[in-house]
Amino acid sequence: MRQATAMANAAGLVAGYALDSLLGDPRQWHPVAGFGRAAGALERRIYRPERSAGAAFTALAVGAPVLLGVAAGLATRRRPVARAALVAAGTWTVLGGRTLRHESRVMARALQSGDLPAARGRLNHLCGRDPSALDEPELARATVESVAENTSDAVVAPLVWGAVAGLPGLLGYRAANTLDAMVGHRSPRYARFGTPAARLDDLLNLVPARLTGLLTVAVAPTAHGDRAAAWRVWRRDRNDHPSPNAGQCEAAMAGALGVRLGGRNVYFGREETRPFLGDGPRPEARHLKRAARISGAVGLAALGLAATYPVTVGRLVGATGRTALRALGRTRPGSGR
Repeated sequence: MRQATAMANAAGLVAGYALDSLLGDPRQWHPVAGFGRAAGALERRIYRPERSAGAAFTALAVGAPVLLGVAAGLATRRRPVARAALVAAGTWTVLGGRTLRHESRVMARALQSGDLPAARGRLNHLCGRDPSALDEPELARATVESVAENTSDAVVAPLVWGAVAGLPGLLGYRAANTLDAMVGHRSPRYARFGTPAARLDDLLNLVPARLTGLLTVAVAPTAHGDRAAAWRVWRRDRNDHPSPNAGQCEAAMAGALGVRLGGRNVYFGREETRPFLGDGPRPEARHLKRAARISGAVGLAALGLAATYPVTVGRLVGATGRTALRALGRTRPGSGR
């Protein structure tokens, strides 16, 4: 039965990735948008400018989808086809690879045609920066940085947690990542309340972000990138970013494309200056399609790892854990030994 469950999880991840690649995000009634509305209603009820309130909010908002995933897993533990279908639907719901690549290409077309108003109007599909005064290189830089970071957030990390924890991992990760986008940013309202959500998102992305950086290095030649340069820049610059995870992805992308990322970022009401990552010139429109190609290649590589994990390493880890629990049961006080 365990082998059938592992196979169902693997098949569901592959099918869900295929659905995202073919269809992209649902145009209406997106479950993540529905979750966001529910989380917003919960926030309005329990908000206080304290970390304890933020911790309760995060526990409730993330715990509910995880419990839903656990219940669905228990209901389908002897029904592998139903399990695979649920994992496929969950994977499709939480992935955003096709949409991310599409937005990068749309931005590239707008910049190549010289339509800065259209490009500025499109930037909020990728990030929360104020685009009103950005020129082509700054719009291109914002796009490259967003593609690099969101390749981890919207593709690699969901696949990693889906591989490790099945449907509860998929739903729990997406819930935590959504909360971070809602309340995890620095602002007077969320300075304390949003800290638990931001820290949970950081923790869940520690491994996926580093995996994204390494995969970006590995697939750099698919976009005519220099693997050696990507490796050098990733090793040198990845920890200079103020985020514990974003720098892993952005440094590798900067090296793969041969561009320089970082600098002054203006958001609505605040400003940040970030260290430079990479050695080349500022990005241009021509780099955006290459960034999308790298993002797609990283996603496929991550899918390969995620699909094989449940039937290889995952089975070994599970068997080792069960053996250890049985041994503990035989040797605990009162066990007869």
